[in-house]
Amino acid sequence: MTVHRVVPNVQSGAVQENREFYGLLGFEEVMNLGWIMTLASPSSPTAQISFIAGDKTAPVVPDMSVEVDDVDAAYAVMRESGAEVVHPLQDEEWGVRRFFVRDPNGRVVNVLGHR
Repeated sequence: MTVHRVVPNVQSGAVQENREFYGLLGFEEVMNLGWIMTLASPSSPTAQISFIAGDKTAPVVPDMSVEVDDVDAAYAVMRESGAEVVHPLQDEEWGVRRFFVRDPNGRVVNVLGHR
C-alpha cells in the first residue's frame, strides 16, 4: 500500500481567519466545501492542512487524513486487525472513497482514496 499524503485536520469554525493566518506562511486554499477547507503549499502541494467545522456524513471530525492508493485494501487490513472502524467505508459525493478508524492513541484517522 502506498501513502500519497497525510493531512492534519483541525476542527474550527474560523475559516477566514485560518486562511489569512496560514496564508502568511505561504499556504493557499485548494479546496473549500463549506464544511471543510484545505490549504496547501504551492511549492510542495502535498504539504497541506484542513480545517473542518463538522464532517458532512460522519459522526465525528477526524484528527488526520491519510490518502492511500487502495482504500479498499486499507479497510480490509484495518478490519482484520480488529481496529475500531468509526465510520464505514463509503463513496462520498465529493469524489472520495473513505472510512474512519481509531488509532491506538484514540485519534480518529480518515483513510481515503480519490475516485
